Amino acid sequence: MRRIVGAAVALLTMFVVAAPVAAHDIPIGQEMAAVYNSPHLAAAFAADQPLANTAVPVIDAPCEDGFAAGYACSNVDLLAFMPLADVGGGSANDIWGWTDPVTGEEYALLGKTTGTAFINITDPLAPVYLGDLPTQTSSSSWRDLKIDGDHVFIVSEASNHGMQVFDLTRLRGATGVTTWTVDAHYNQFGNAHNIAVNEDTDFAYAVGTGTCSGGLHMIDISDPLNPTNAGCFSSDGYTHDVQCVVYNGPDASHVGSEICIASNEDTVTVVDVTDKNAPVQLSRKRYRNSSYTHQGWLTEDHKYFLLDDELDEANRGLGTTTYIWDMTNIDSPVMISASSSTNPSIDHNQYVLGDYSYQANYRSGLRIQDISNVANGTMTEAAFFDIYPGSDSAAFNGAWSSFPYFDSGVVIVSGIEQGLFVLRANLDSEPPPPPPDDVIAHVGDLDASASITTGSRYKLDVTVAVHDADDVAVAGVTVSGTFSNNQTGSCVTATDGTCEVSNERFSTRRNPEASFTVSSVSATGVSYDAAANHDPDGDSDGTTILVTAP
Repeated sequence: MRRIVGAAVALLTMFVVAAPVAAHDIPIGQEMAAVYNSPHLAAAFAADQPLANTAVPVIDAPCEDGFAAGYACSNVDLLAFMPLADVGGGSANDIWGWTDPVTGEEYALLGKTTGTAFINITDPLAPVYLGDLPTQTSSSSWRDLKIDGDHVFIVSEASNHGMQVFDLTRLRGATGVTTWTVDAHYNQFGNAHNIAVNEDTDFAYAVGTGTCSGGLHMIDISDPLNPTNAGCFSSDGYTHDVQCVVYNGPDASHVGSEICIASNEDTVTVVDVTDKNAPVQLSRKRYRNSSYTHQGWLTEDHKYFLLDDELDEANRGLGTTTYIWDMTNIDSPVMISASSSTNPSIDHNQYVLGDYSYQANYRSGLRIQDISNVANGTMTEAAFFDIYPGSDSAAFNGAWSSFPYFDSGVVIVSGIEQGLFVLRANLDSEPPPPPPDDVIAHVGDLDASASITTGSRYKLDVTVAVHDADDVAVAGVTVSGTFSNNQTGSCVTATDGTCEVSNERFSTRRNPEASFTVSSVSATGVSYDAAANHDPDGDSDGTTILVTAP
């Protein structure tokens, strides 16, 4: 048992459940079965069972001094928290949102083991639970849902579940708790791991079913109460998740085509599904450090695809890593960078809105990444809200997914063992201006400090200052480097020319000293003069700084 004391708002206490359900994505595909069935991961999954949550509801807890109601945070306020007991029980999984086009009211659609909960969040400080649409057959840890217009389409790994269709306008004016019924049911597959919807074409794509070799099971939902089978794409086998769009990116040969980018366990697979009777595989790409290709999302200009791999952190000892793909040529995408943090948690689902990617990273909660510099292969954390206090380890608890697309700016997050979090991110600050062209930059100051985090573990915090040839601060450049434990770190300089990187993976027993070495300073129009690196206070040589363990 561990106890987290809130900032004078709530007391959160968690206990281990005697017979819980699993909370990780076990595929039915054959290619990765051995990976998921390995003794190492089986033991990890058994240890990562959900925890019972006896937390009380929380209302209106701003993020102050790094906490909101006991949850670590930065630039994200907690508007409301509804424990699972207050939204019909069960464990949570996927989440999506719907805005009533007539009333403007906003609703959270929360997937759970037992069905789908509907919550009116129009007043985010007073969310109202409206009841559940029960599962079509049996309970399952996996339920996924997406909307098209005024209807939600729901699939599950539960046997013979098929696809539920529910008319969301029935929620209009609802106040009490109701057990809702389906408006239509599609039964041409049984279980499915996930579903994607292209609202521009009115097609749904069920993936991980027992049909189409686990690939894209395409459904015409233009008449939502009468969905019809539109075809299959099965050539590349099991698909775990997929995003389908009418492509409008830099590859002129495919503009206007309906393109699906599939996360297929060990590859990123791009398919042209414009002709549902004859889908065409355009590309199939593997990548370094692949462990389980899980999910990803395009940037709004369709130029980059941000991919999360669900097992690379646990299997390969990486920090949370997002793989950035250049989609300039979708017939041959190129992975240009693996952007890593020093946080060890697993990234699970992410969605892009403007210059930000909203990542649900299991034990480290919601992480909002500034992707304005993604062309240079870097992302910078702009905000976070950690729904699983006390641990950021690579395990399968905490945040399953998020939905950032409400016009109100509210962001909702599903906590597997916790419930519904209603949040607001404060991202109004302007990013640093890009550096001027033809700048010759160097490190003009390098500082570091070490502090104990827990037990024998400690972290190294490094501050880097970047200057030009006249020793004037340079904003908007990416500083990259390597820690002495072989972890990498990067940051983007602010208007004062400084930025910070941290690494929490040091031990006083194994690492009596810790260091960080700057490897590059980069931006468009900037060249790096490493020979000019210096440190006016003498803490380092301007390139490497060494600190003794605390």
